Amino acid sequence: MSDEHNLDHARTVRLVRAAQRGDTIAMNELLDVLTPYAGRICTPIALADGPDAVQETLVAVFRSLRSLKEPAALYGWVRAIACREAVRVARRTARSVPADLTTVPQRGDPQLASDIGDVLARLSPEHRAVLVLRDVEGLDEQSAAALLGLRVGTVKSRLHRARDSFRKAWTS
Repeated sequence: MSDEHNLDHARTVRLVRAAQRGDTIAMNELLDVLTPYAGRICTPIALADGPDAVQETLVAVFRSLRSLKEPAALYGWVRAIACREAVRVARRTARSVPADLTTVPQRGDPQLASDIGDVLARLSPEHRAVLVLRDVEGLDEQSAAALLGLRVGTVKSRLHRARDSFRKAWTS
C-alpha cells in the first residue's frame, strides 16, 4: 500500500509541476483527479449547490496553481479552497434563517429521499462545514480552525451545536 501511495504522490507532484508550466495534458489529468476530491468536500456543505461549489473550487485552484509552492501539499491546499468555496456558495443561496429542526420527519419516513441529506440541509453552511471537516475528512479542531479561518474555540462551539442539532433532528 505504501508503494502505491508513493507512486500516486510522485505522480501528483509531477502533474502539478507540469500544470504549473502550462502543460494542458497535465492540467486535464489534474482536473480528472481533483474533481471527485472537491466534490467529496463541497457536496455535503453546499448540498444542491455542490456542483457550483466544485466548479468555483476548480476555477480558484487553476487560477492560483502557480502560487502553490509545494506540490506535495496539493490536497490540503485544495481542501481549504473547496471548503471556503462551498461555504461561500451555500451562504449565497441559503435561507436567511435556518429551518426549524423539530420538523424533521422520523427516520425511515418514506417521504424522505435521504434522512441524512434532509437533516444536513437544515443546518447552516458553517455548521455543515465543521461537520464535514471533522466527521468526514477527519481533521482535528486546530486544522479545521485553520482551514476555516476561525479560532479553535469557535470551531469547537460550532461543532458541538451542529452535532447536537443533527442528533436531535435525527432521533426525533
